[in-house]
Amino acid sequence: METEKQLYTISIYTENNIGLLNRISAIFQRRQINIESLNISVSEIEGVSRFTILINMTEERVKKIIGQIEKQVEVIKAYYHMDEDTICQESCLFKIKSDLLFEERQIQNIIKESNARIVTVNKVFFVLEKSGRRSEIDLLHRELSVFGIMQFVRSARIAVTKDELKITEMLNAFKN
Repeated sequence: METEKQLYTISIYTENNIGLLNRISAIFQRRQINIESLNISVSEIEGVSRFTILINMTEERVKKIIGQIEKQVEVIKAYYHMDEDTICQESCLFKIKSDLLFEERQIQNIIKESNARIVTVNKVFFVLEKSGRRSEIDLLHRELSVFGIMQFVRSARIAVTKDELKITEMLNAFKN
């Protein structure tokens, strides 16, 4: 029985090696799985990188993907989580014509209600920054689209789990 697709956040702890990103993305490409967002950063463990990947698929398929990812030599451990098991954020920037800020009272209300922050203002444009859940950013984008957005960029998801991953203890066990 095929279960419903849903969003999963995959966390992969890895050594930082050249070519690993290509190999990990190839795992998704071979299975024709679209990556919704991808972030790679340092982790809480010195010398260990963390991939945070957002995908939309069934749990059965995500388990198989995790198995394939963990076969990569540089991968220390991979996890997957449902949205309710994570605390996640995305950030974005909007570039909008400055005259709208002064002529459209509604834009000021939208900025205030969304907890967005004005980063810079000049005669031609202003830039808004918003961090929050994906749905909050989507809503702000819809509201501002009515007025015209000159440029828009969004970051990948970053997430921490509500439960402890115990990856640090696992790595310390290897060192001893």
